[in-house]
Amino acid sequence: MSRIGKNPVEVPAGVQVQVAGQVVKAKGKQGELSMTVAGDVAVEMKDGRVVVTPRAETKRARMNWGTSRALIKNMVQGVSQGYAKALEINGVGYRAQVQGKTLIMQMGYSHDVNYPIPDGINIVCEKPTSIAVSGPDRRLVGQVAAEIRAVRPPEPYKGKGIKYVTEHILRKEGKKK
Repeated sequence: MSRIGKNPVEVPAGVQVQVAGQVVKAKGKQGELSMTVAGDVAVEMKDGRVVVTPRAETKRARMNWGTSRALIKNMVQGVSQGYAKALEINGVGYRAQVQGKTLIMQMGYSHDVNYPIPDGINIVCEKPTSIAVSGPDRRLVGQVAAEIRAVRPPEPYKGKGIKYVTEHILRKEGKKK
C-alpha cells in the first residue's frame, strides 16, 4: 500500500484539472501543464480532488501509483504557485545578465557563456551575482538551474563559481609551506 499514492491531490481554487483517459491537464494562473500517466494506474476526479489508484496488484503498478500521484501534485502546485530556484555567483569578475531570451554569463573563460532560456522558464538577474530561475514545471526549473550551475561549479578552495543559495560548500585548507 503506497502511503503517498493513497492520499488524494487537493485542487486549490483557481486551478482547473481535466482527466481524459491517461492524460491529465492542469491550468492555473502560472500556466498550463499536461502529462500522460502510466497505464498501470487509473486517475479520476472525485469531489474536487484527483484520486490515483492502481489497476492491478503488481509491483510495477504499485511503483507507478505513488510516482504518478506525486507528479500530479507537482503539476497542480506548479500551475497555482510555481517553483523557483535561486543561484549565487561568487568570484572576482564573475557576473550574469539577461538579454532577451538569453542568459549571458562571464565566468572567467576566454568567452562569454550564452545560455538560451527555454520556453516556460523565467530567469531574472536582480544583481549581477544572483540568478533566479522560476516556472510552473518543477522538473524543468531544476534542470535549467542545474545546467546553469554546471557552467562553473563551485570549487572547494576559494568557493568561486555558481552555487545554489541554500548549498553549503565544504572548503579545503590548501597548500602549506
